[in-house]
Amino acid sequence: MFKTSLLNDKLMETQFRKSAGICLTIGAVLATLTMAMHPVGGSLADIAHMKSAFTFSHGMAIFCLPFMAFGFWGLSTALTTNSKVSFLAFSIICFGLVAAMIAGTINGLVLPSFASKYASGSVDGSILHPIRVYGNFINLSMDYIFIGAISLSIIIWSYLIVTKKKLAAWLGYYGLLIVLGTTTALLLKLNFTSVIGFSIYTFCVVSWIIASGVLLIISSKKNNS
Repeated sequence: MFKTSLLNDKLMETQFRKSAGICLTIGAVLATLTMAMHPVGGSLADIAHMKSAFTFSHGMAIFCLPFMAFGFWGLSTALTTNSKVSFLAFSIICFGLVAAMIAGTINGLVLPSFASKYASGSVDGSILHPIRVYGNFINLSMDYIFIGAISLSIIIWSYLIVTKKKLAAWLGYYGLLIVLGTTTALLLKLNFTSVIGFSIYTFCVVSWIIASGVLLIISSKKNNS
């Protein structure tokens, strides 16, 4: 009976790891599509004209966040040690995902609706401009929270990957390289929150996430053999 219980626990762990890997991969692919379809902003009239594109692309970004959260939970579980520090990384990334949700909501839902209502010029532009700038500063803050949270989480997970050897070591080194590059760019005062800068950063992080998801799926098959 005890042996059967162990086999059931192993089967559940294997299935969970596989599901988490699939969710990470799906979430990362959706994030990539979001960046590829992300429209470039402009005047309120331009944004109002592209309202559907803004809403769809950012809606997809928001939709992928629960998949990412579940996948990161699975990754943290796979990298669990006696200290449980992998779940510290999970807690941190949850803050980052909330920030990403707020940024996506402002850019993809609030801004296009705001532009559609006031793009006709029925309200003095001197009144609308400070409101839009205020929204941009909120979005900017959320972007930096997301970048900081996911970078710190990747540092912790990558360190565990390298030192505990629970997944391929190259993934850990790659994660540390991404964070090192991000830190260097920030010190050089490169703009990471522009559409181009944020897209480049996101594509780098997404590639790490996809690799993590694939390795989780592969490790689940090995664990089941």
